Amino acid sequence: MTATIRPARPDDTAAVYSICLRTSADGDDATGRYIDPDLLGHIWAGPYLALEPQHALLLEDDEGVAGYTLGAVDSRAFEQLCAERWWPSLRPRIKDPLGAPASWSPDQQLAHLVHHPPIAPDPVVARYPSHLHIDLLPRSQGRGYGRLLIDTLVDLLRAEGSGGVHLGVSATNVRAQGFYRAIGFVELQRRATTVFMGRDISPGDQV
Repeated sequence: MTATIRPARPDDTAAVYSICLRTSADGDDATGRYIDPDLLGHIWAGPYLALEPQHALLLEDDEGVAGYTLGAVDSRAFEQLCAERWWPSLRPRIKDPLGAPASWSPDQQLAHLVHHPPIAPDPVVARYPSHLHIDLLPRSQGRGYGRLLIDTLVDLLRAEGSGGVHLGVSATNVRAQGFYRAIGFVELQRRATTVFMGRDISPGDQV
């Protein structure tokens, strides 16, 4: 089975949200973990499809959409755009949880992020101003498509003047961290649950 890369379309939202859910447990399927299965998509995919669709690329095979990479050329500008045009539309219907975080359900943990969106560390953004997310269904993994998706997006970001791109990966997802290292990302900062990694994408930089 072969696959091709194409730009995302408005009618791809459901497919992208589904892949986000089916790969969110350190690359494994999280279906059934959340009462609201769209919460993950609202946080990690929807803003890019709505606000920066020119940097939303899908991998499509004979069975349909099999993966995606989503990115922003200017992370701080994208965060501001989300603050103005994305999070306000979600907050009236997604309640910010109260009480101790240790007592929150999986849905409440995500709901908290809607009201307190994650922000990349300043030193990371200063050197690697762009960022991306990538998810592939199992049928497309291990076939070079992940690297192809990222390289295609990197070409777009580089053409717009970016010299570096970063991403955040689960601290427990060792497999994904190994993949990113293999395509030129280096570890920049480690937090309790997230490892930030970056890659130089200046003109002439090839991995």
